[in-house]
Amino acid sequence: MPNEIRAIMLGGFIAGTLDALAASLVSWASPLFILQVIASGVLGADSYTDGAFSMILGLILQWAMSLTIAAIYVIAAGPLPALRSRWIAGGTAYGIVIYFVMNFVVVPLSAATVTMHLTPMHVLKNLPLMIAFGLIIACFAARASSDSRHTGGRTRCGWPWPSARATLARHDSVQRPPRSRAGA
Repeated sequence: MPNEIRAIMLGGFIAGTLDALAASLVSWASPLFILQVIASGVLGADSYTDGAFSMILGLILQWAMSLTIAAIYVIAAGPLPALRSRWIAGGTAYGIVIYFVMNFVVVPLSAATVTMHLTPMHVLKNLPLMIAFGLIIACFAARASSDSRHTGGRTRCGWPWPSARATLARHDSVQRPPRSRAGA
């Protein structure tokens, strides 16, 4: 269980923080304004006049949602080993689900003052962010399970290419003939 809690915490905080920063980049808005937009889900239009309070509330709400979303995936990955062993497919699908739930359920039911206009440009800008969000969470879920009894240590999340350290280790293990000295 400690590995799963760590996966929820790390996946939730990292995905949530990067999501808020990415939203800032794609909307060309200050990250602090993005936090006010998030807080407007609870405070409505007052979020934009409440200054630091609404920004802090927005960050707390962002992390609370991110941790909840991470917990759902990590808990679901317990009895569904495919979510751990095929974390890229699972994370991608989860990101798509997150996108639709946020845009068609959470935001419309909130007090948010921002209206969603689901244009092709909105989808192109935001769907990849939610897929990345899902992949981050799925990666941490896969890492947590790689140390658990469910997978026997076989499931690992990482880059699809070898790490520099692994490449150097293989490179150093290759036996090379001794160098000959020119002119000796």
